[in-house]
Amino acid sequence: MMDKKVAFYTLGCKLNFSETSTIARSFQDEGFQKVEFNEHADIYVINTCSVTENADKRFKTIVKQAQKSNEDAFIVGVGCYAQLKPEELAAVDGVDLVLGATEKFKITDYLNDLSKNDFGEVHSCEIQEADFYVGSYSIGDRTRAFLKVQDGCDYKCTYCTIPLARGISRSDKLENVLKNAAEISEQGIKEIVLTGVNIGDYGKGEFGNKKHEHTFLDLVKALDEVDGIERLRISSIEPNLLKNETIDFVSQSNTFVPHFHIPLQSGSNDILKLMRRRYLRELYVDRVAQIKKVMPDACIGVDVIVGFPGETDEHFLETYKFLTELDISYLHVFTYSERDNTPAAEMSGVVSNKVRKKRSKMLRGLSAKKRRAFYESQLGTTHTVLFEGENKEGYIHGFTENYVKVKAPWNPELVNTLHQIQLTEIDEDGLVRFEYVKEAIIA
Repeated sequence: MMDKKVAFYTLGCKLNFSETSTIARSFQDEGFQKVEFNEHADIYVINTCSVTENADKRFKTIVKQAQKSNEDAFIVGVGCYAQLKPEELAAVDGVDLVLGATEKFKITDYLNDLSKNDFGEVHSCEIQEADFYVGSYSIGDRTRAFLKVQDGCDYKCTYCTIPLARGISRSDKLENVLKNAAEISEQGIKEIVLTGVNIGDYGKGEFGNKKHEHTFLDLVKALDEVDGIERLRISSIEPNLLKNETIDFVSQSNTFVPHFHIPLQSGSNDILKLMRRRYLRELYVDRVAQIKKVMPDACIGVDVIVGFPGETDEHFLETYKFLTELDISYLHVFTYSERDNTPAAEMSGVVSNKVRKKRSKMLRGLSAKKRRAFYESQLGTTHTVLFEGENKEGYIHGFTENYVKVKAPWNPELVNTLHQIQLTEIDEDGLVRFEYVKEAIIA
């Protein structure tokens, strides 16, 4: 396989990005050369997602893109959709190999002479067999790295296919997480984002059993001690698993930043019960209040689903009002889409697509207002920005520790550097202009 070229395309979440990176390193260890997805390659690997309908449809489009670059290329589908509906992916014209949840990490074992198959070949375990943990992290593509600490989920939310696609909740060993974090920091990467399916459940299944050997707070405290990391960011964490002790620790931490992303899904207790979420809205209010009490400048992002079965206009307005009054910074809005083999797909009270779209648009508008209000609240404050690596129309962008997006005229010397800045004004794109504080460079 020497001198063969491989390219990767990732759909979906940060966890998928970390796993694609790990799979890519396994190819490079076998002597493959990694190239960009729009270049000519011998193998194209597409890491799929199943959270929304669009991700399913996009797979076919991406296969066609690969075929444009090389019509004889060997095309592999992996990831959540590949576990849930392997036969569907295998039937897509041009797909040669489909690997499920556990097989994707041994991808090079399944490659033969790379000759095209008449039909896609499927290797997919029963999801009950996905009970071992494969650590991964993304590196080399960004100024920040995604570090996977946990996989799978034991929650049974009625709309979600992730437990079917990724199996039971299980965690990386603490020593392995710390080793990976140290490896990332040695590469000169300044920020690590912790990722997983349900990271607040960290510690369960760490040594192959169901009990928690460590807690999420143990993980946070241990990572705070790793040398060389400038910033640590917690990605999405369930409100019932984000404990006050963790919030308080982050507020005093040297490296953890004041940015939380906490799924709400609905501001109506009736709908939360139908979704089988493990909290009510009152707990969510408490979490936001605690964060703002100890970190007034913290950024709080919220996931919301609109158009869930049984969501009446009254329920939706309850959610809208709840979010309007909550001291949060932005929303990720998901329009509910039916997924096979989930209880919600069988529920009555189906909301029409037209109404789903209308509600989604309303919440996206609210999100823009919330983000702008949060940015305005930060004007005149001093923060640290980490610049990223892309030249976008003559500008370089970066994020402050509390996730305010700023821009400066493109200068390659700024890439992956930290600067102390004062936020001065919001421009027409909703980004913030700034001035460097004296002695701007941090490290």
